[in-house]
Amino acid sequence: MIRIVTADRLARLEQEADQARERAREVQAQADVAWGSHVRELHAVTDRAERAEATTFEVGVLLSGALAELSESQQELLRKDIEIRRLREVLESGVLVKRTLTVLMHNGEPHTVYATREDALADTATHGVPPGTRWVPCGERLASASTWCVAAFIYDAGSKGYRRAFMPSPEPVGGAA
Repeated sequence: MIRIVTADRLARLEQEADQARERAREVQAQADVAWGSHVRELHAVTDRAERAEATTFEVGVLLSGALAELSESQQELLRKDIEIRRLREVLESGVLVKRTLTVLMHNGEPHTVYATREDALADTATHGVPPGTRWVPCGERLASASTWCVAAFIYDAGSKGYRRAFMPSPEPVGGAA
């Protein structure tokens, strides 16, 4: 088959080719915009994922620290509960008259109660008192006069409670004797 190409046909073909090239440029521009948007979104998602991973790690570290503190607190609570039960048994046994308890005082405030002075002195290292610390009874001094001191308390049947075995003499108020 023989085809005769005319100038009109050639012009139409050139025009169609130009339109096809223009359409290809438009589609390429749209594809470039879509690709750029896709890459930006990918970077944003990756950044969010990295931040989430870092936050998850930080939360994990905080959670593990909180769990360790919780475990320590539960153990301390269990020790105190055991000591309370033991002291309650002693109280209910009725053998308290003339019996003393030793209280470890810190800055004048009761810190820990012990059945004997020896128990108190043996356990003070767990409260940050350096081993080998020389202990003296509070005696006449106020308990707040020293950072750490050991005070003896004796059961008073009349008040059904404990009082210091050796009470410091009260200080005069406003210079009164």
